[in-house]
Amino acid sequence: MANPLTPIVAIHMTAAILAIATGPMAIWARKGATLRTRLHRAFGYGWVTLMLVAATSAIFIRSELPGQWFGFSLIHLLVIVTYAMLFIAFRFLIKGNIRGHRLTMVNLYIGACLVAGVFTLAPNRYLGDLIFKQWLGLV
Repeated sequence: MANPLTPIVAIHMTAAILAIATGPMAIWARKGATLRTRLHRAFGYGWVTLMLVAATSAIFIRSELPGQWFGFSLIHLLVIVTYAMLFIAFRFLIKGNIRGHRLTMVNLYIGACLVAGVFTLAPNRYLGDLIFKQWLGLV
């Protein structure tokens, strides 16, 4: 297995899984003409906090596999993308550009939670090996 379940990996995985679960609630609470402001803000701030924890903790997850740059792989670029998109989303919000805010947050959810989440299940990655080899006995 590539990485042991260290405390930082556990923090990262917990924040990421909770962000995947929390994101749709933040989006749903502000869908269309229905306005659920308190719910949207509560889930939204919770989701942003979880994304910041997941992104920040990822900085401390390093690998010694070939093709790494000082222990960082290409997936670590998502840390920068996450910080940048959160900054842009809140800048849109401050300027009153609700559409820009919504599109940025939805795209961040799709890219950083769903797409990156699927890649974590790839073979020879910690979570993929844990699920498919150890738990299910496959591969």
